Amino acid sequence: MILSTHGIIGSSVTVASGDADALAFITAAAITDTTQKSAINTLVTDLKTANIWTKMKALYPFVGGTAAQHRFNLKDPRAVDAAFYLDFLGGGTHSSNGYQPNGTTSYADTKLVPSVLSENSQHLSYYSRTQVIGGQIEIGANSSVNNNFLGIYYSPTSGLRTSLASSTRTNIAIPSTNTQGFFMSNRPSNTYINVWKNNSKLTTDNVASTGNDNVALYVGAVNGSTIIYSTKESAFSSIGDGLTDGEAANLYTAVQAYQTTLNRQV
Repeated sequence: MILSTHGIIGSSVTVASGDADALAFITAAAITDTTQKSAINTLVTDLKTANIWTKMKALYPFVGGTAAQHRFNLKDPRAVDAAFYLDFLGGGTHSSNGYQPNGTTSYADTKLVPSVLSENSQHLSYYSRTQVIGGQIEIGANSSVNNNFLGIYYSPTSGLRTSLASSTRTNIAIPSTNTQGFFMSNRPSNTYINVWKNNSKLTTDNVASTGNDNVALYVGAVNGSTIIYSTKESAFSSIGDGLTDGEAANLYTAVQAYQTTLNRQV
């Protein structure tokens, strides 16, 4: 028996069965801890209640504490490349708090090439538990065709840098140098992108889409001719369609509730 959620985001009621998609992931990833089972079930039902679930291509909840368990995509928990089943390469640390790349050699290959996403509707997200200032990129792909990445990069000149389906990068000046929290780069249309930290929209920029990249997205680094690595511990990451402002806020609410249940929220 696990917890199934009905009603508003973040609430849970004990019933005799769980969500079928949550149960499929729990079985595939061999999750045995009751709290972790409950957190996964609530996350799935919250995303469905908010009408976000169908917009996701890959959801990596990094639960269970081992590399073998962290490989599974919550949206499609098959152990095959077509399900965007992660390959962890180059080291990194796995724990009950998530996956932490080492900043020099490690990353997770999602097998997800941005061409499976609509050029005009896409998002990338990364829940960072680490405070570190520097030129690191947490998730993305950067081929010779375009730049498609979410980067948490703080400096006096460039701030946070981001781009989706565009050869033009957006630099966002933000009032804080705190690199902990839920970051999302989001393209709801072909004419603009917006960037979020937690449930706050930092900026909207008129950057037209110019084409998707042709190399697989990495988590913990950006894939490209030059790989730029991260040291930020990830407790969640997602790839999918573009979100409305309401959906973006609801995604954060669901993810933060999930992290709080697991006692690893920031």
